[in-house]
Amino acid sequence: MQQFTFKEKLKHLFGFPVIVAALGYFVDVYDLLLFGIVRVPSLKDMGLDVDIAGTIILNFQMVGLLLGGILWGVLGDKKGRLSVLFGSILVYSLANIACGFLPQMHFTDKVTIYATLRFIAGVGLAGELGAGITLVSESLPKELRAIGTSIVAGFGVLGAVVAQLTVELAGSWTLAYFIGGGLGLLLLFLRIGVFESGLYKNLEKESGISKGNFFSFFTNKKRFFKYIACITIGMPIWFCIGILVVMSNQFAAVFEIKNINPGKAIMWCYIGISVGDIASGFLSQALASRKKPFFI
Repeated sequence: MQQFTFKEKLKHLFGFPVIVAALGYFVDVYDLLLFGIVRVPSLKDMGLDVDIAGTIILNFQMVGLLLGGILWGVLGDKKGRLSVLFGSILVYSLANIACGFLPQMHFTDKVTIYATLRFIAGVGLAGELGAGITLVSESLPKELRAIGTSIVAGFGVLGAVVAQLTVELAGSWTLAYFIGGGLGLLLLFLRIGVFESGLYKNLEKESGISKGNFFSFFTNKKRFFKYIACITIGMPIWFCIGILVVMSNQFAAVFEIKNINPGKAIMWCYIGISVGDIASGFLSQALASRKKPFFI
């Protein structure tokens, strides 16, 4: 294992690729959780059913994330990580800005329009984290990858906290969407200064290697089960966040708990996630294992 001095570690961990990736994830989480935070005020403002319409719109965003994850993953392998980052940021930024104009859109079926915009945003949002984390992992020495990715994730999830505070301070859900879209476009300019990872460049030179073949997950038994295991690890996490926390006002009513603000529930949840993300990275590094922190 390669040894690094403290100064060398800081140079790697707080290098430009890591900082930009952390900012990218921050904006990504801001925009990803923004609908959950403004769901109640935005739907009430447009005279829509908070529970029924909110569930439909959230489902559209989730389908967009699923399809976007596959789309950008394939493109990232074929065209490079940076091309995915530019494309995905542009897509979700413009979709978020469009969401801010919803009150001015004179359509009869605003649920469909809102759902379509969140679907497009979901497609775009799926590319940012995957490509950003991959770029950081491939840019850092293997001895520092666990800490590097935990720094990106730990700082990035604070985007949900800032999203809630932005809604509170701005006093307008439409302004929060404009800010989210604007942050994405600013991020686009920062990404221009990031270089493609050396690992991908070396892979590009090699011939005979299949890149971006999604179906290769299903042609190798060991790889398939590892892929399913990774998905299974993530499912309960997103169930807690995407269902229990985002829809906390609906669950609270069943327990006769009143005045639950889903935005604040999301904010406090993500403060805990930020602490856990950073702690798990250092724990993984200390234990020289990724599996042990999963069990813990």
